[in-house]
Amino acid sequence: MFRETFCLVMFLFKKILPVLHLLIRPFIKWFLHTFTRLCELQRICYGAKAGANRTKQVERSLTMSHNRRIQELIKDLNQHVEHCDDNEFIGFSGRAVGIVMREKCIKPHCHPDFPALFGQCVTQIWGYKRLMIAVEKLRSEPYDAANIVHERKLLELWNELMPDTPLETRITKQWQEIGFQGDDPKTDFRGMGMLGLENLLYFVKEYRDAARHVLSHSMHPRFGYTFAIVGINITSMAFRMVKEGSAKTQFFNICKTAPNVDHFHMFYSFLFYQFDSFWMESEPRNIMDFSTIYKNFEEWVLHALKNDDTVFNSNPLIEII
Repeated sequence: MFRETFCLVMFLFKKILPVLHLLIRPFIKWFLHTFTRLCELQRICYGAKAGANRTKQVERSLTMSHNRRIQELIKDLNQHVEHCDDNEFIGFSGRAVGIVMREKCIKPHCHPDFPALFGQCVTQIWGYKRLMIAVEKLRSEPYDAANIVHERKLLELWNELMPDTPLETRITKQWQEIGFQGDDPKTDFRGMGMLGLENLLYFVKEYRDAARHVLSHSMHPRFGYTFAIVGINITSMAFRMVKEGSAKTQFFNICKTAPNVDHFHMFYSFLFYQFDSFWMESEPRNIMDFSTIYKNFEEWVLHALKNDDTVFNSNPLIEII
């Protein structure tokens, strides 16, 4: 009875707390502004640690702003980020800095550091949105066997992983040696499209020794698994984390400017390498344990990403073996 009551109280507390925060937030902002003579964005830029901690707070502050011009700015940047070119994107930060300084009455000669600090956060925030769009574009591009570029990349994947074993024909059971399900890998890319292939290819080219190390584990007589299929599942995990926003911690910490697709590939490579270690340490009974181990690994990653100081470093992959 006590446990049920306690759970009910905690549930209600979690529901009520955000509402209370919204109600008292204007008073807190007024109080801090009165005594510090700084607006919320200034306090964040000057006081928060650079990286995820600062940029997440800036993004939250902008999102919750009631200032009409700032709301219009956010709406306009969100509308243009999908179709802007690199030169137009560079102008995002300058435009945002100008509007915020004008609306918040921030004098440049009194606060010379603010434009650079705030501008960097703007670049990271909308750079992440550009990354989401670029990754989604790759995911939605289906593998096309009639596309010579797609075919060339698939054959390159084989050659990188199996340099001493020529592929006999395009459609062959040999593909199963690197973890595809059947004779033709194109069917395995249906869920993640070209993103799945691009991730695998980046991993095996940029971290060749680490990738071959993982491939050798996938061929273990007791704990083996399907290398390519697991790799595509890791693509799905990385894509989900980016889309839901949990991966912001990683990208805001490793990128001082806007993250790009290569940063996503590096994030994927880290996840695949770490999943392999996680899998081997779990000593699965058979491949039927995959769902449980995959879920446990994802929960471990998500828990780590809740800490704003978390950085998944890919350097160990370069040094492997």
